[in-house]
Amino acid sequence: MATQRSFPDPDFGQIIIRTRITAKNISMRTKSDGLYVTVPPRCLSSKILAVVDEYRPRLLEKWEKVVPQTLNLDFRLDAPCFRLRMEQGSFSRFTIRHEEESTTIFCPPHADFSQKATQELLRNAIVRALKRSAKNYLPPLLNELASHYGFTYKRVKITGSKSRWGSCSATGSINLSCYLMLLPPHLMDYVLLHELTHTREMNHGPKFWTILDELTEGKSHTLRAELKKFRTSF
Repeated sequence: MATQRSFPDPDFGQIIIRTRITAKNISMRTKSDGLYVTVPPRCLSSKILAVVDEYRPRLLEKWEKVVPQTLNLDFRLDAPCFRLRMEQGSFSRFTIRHEEESTTIFCPPHADFSQKATQELLRNAIVRALKRSAKNYLPPLLNELASHYGFTYKRVKITGSKSRWGSCSATGSINLSCYLMLLPPHLMDYVLLHELTHTREMNHGPKFWTILDELTEGKSHTLRAELKKFRTSF
C-alpha cells in the first residue's frame, strides 16, 4: 500500500511524495502538475529534499517540457502543414475562423489569460482546429501512400492522442493523432508509413524494419530516432 503527501515548491508548484513498500530507491518524475517522488518506507524528508535539490536543474529541464505553456495573444503555431494565431476580437466570446492557409482564434477584448478556465477553453479550441485540419489532410495522404506502395487498410480515424502518433489494429484499422499536423512532412510521412507497415507486420521484428527500410531508403531507424527527439510547440 502506498501513502502520499505533498507540499508547495517554488519551481514545480508542488512536490508529491509517495511512500511505496516495494520501492528500494528514491525515484522522481516530472508531470504537468508537479514533481512526483516515490520513496521507500521510513525515508526522511530531509534526505528526500536533499536528493531533489541535487537533481533540481536536470529535473527543471524535463519539467519545462511537460508543463503547459500559458496561452495568450502572442501564441502562434507555425508548422509546415498547420498554422494558427491568436488575435483580439470584438465579440464577447472566443470564435474561430478557418482559412485555407491558417486558423485564427479571436479572443474577447477582456479575456483573462491567467484563468485556468480560459486556458482550458483555448487548448480545447486548438485541439478542435488540429482535428479539423487533420481530418482534411491526413486521410488523403495515407490513401496516397497506401496506393503508391501497395498497402490496404480497413479505415482511418483521427484522434486527439498525445501519447501516440499513430496505431494500427490487427484488423487493419489505423488511428492517427491530430498532433501529426505539427510535424515536419518527412516525419509525418514516416509515421504513416510505419502504421501502413503494421498492416503486414503487427510486431516490430526484423521483417517489419526491413519493409520500412525499403519504404524510407534505409532511414527507418534514423527517422525513428529523430521522431523520438521531436518536441511540438503545443
